[in-house]
Amino acid sequence: MKKRNLVLHLIAILVLTSCGSRKNIIYFQDEPLQGDVLVSEPKELIYKPDDILTINVSALDPDTVAPFNLTLVSGGNINNPLTAQGGLQQQTYLVDYEGNIEFPVLGTLKIAGLTRTELTDMLTEKISEYAKDPIVNVRLSNFTFTILGEVQNPGTFTIPDERITIIEALGMASDLTIFGKRKNVLLIREIDGKKKFAKIDLTSVNVINSPVYYLQQNDVIYVQQNNARVRASSFNQNNSVLISAIGTLATIIAVFLVRN
Repeated sequence: MKKRNLVLHLIAILVLTSCGSRKNIIYFQDEPLQGDVLVSEPKELIYKPDDILTINVSALDPDTVAPFNLTLVSGGNINNPLTAQGGLQQQTYLVDYEGNIEFPVLGTLKIAGLTRTELTDMLTEKISEYAKDPIVNVRLSNFTFTILGEVQNPGTFTIPDERITIIEALGMASDLTIFGKRKNVLLIREIDGKKKFAKIDLTSVNVINSPVYYLQQNDVIYVQQNNARVRASSFNQNNSVLISAIGTLATIIAVFLVRN
């Protein structure tokens, strides 16, 4: 009888350990969020270090503003929005870790923390000292966001645009899988050097009124797995082992029962 109970206990332990564990599957568990932390949407994109910008300056007299434009380089793709005709690619400006760019003629310019409107106005004012009625066009070339968790195509995405909604972003990741928690999508955003969090309910039409409906540069979206996915994750990996182990233990139990 004692041997039989021991075998039954071993089977119970095996079954329990084969179940998926939330601790081993779900991200961002060590410090549970204390409710939603609302993060507001700025009216305009604010430039930060590591941003890549294209800046074009034009005027009625192109020669007067030519010194303020970077030269074109070969090797581009005419289908690329950042590429000029004839396969010549527009050079870009990288915002360094101090928030500066090196601009032709004008030298080092501090642009981190500025919006597109503020940067455009600043450049227009400075260039007006050298050329008449300059027109400045500024564009972010590396709007980047990351999507993790229960989506069809997780990863980091870069688009040649400055505005995208969370719905469009999830579409780029080929939508959530059937195992994704649609009422508990987590958005992580850095504001003034601090990480802020917000939870999004995709089942509500009011998501379009959310302050995080429009993404910002370097946002992270995490779609949590539902309980069915957590349980299935471990079972699928150990399915053959579990069946073999249960078969072996069943044989042992049958032998013990015959002997007793």
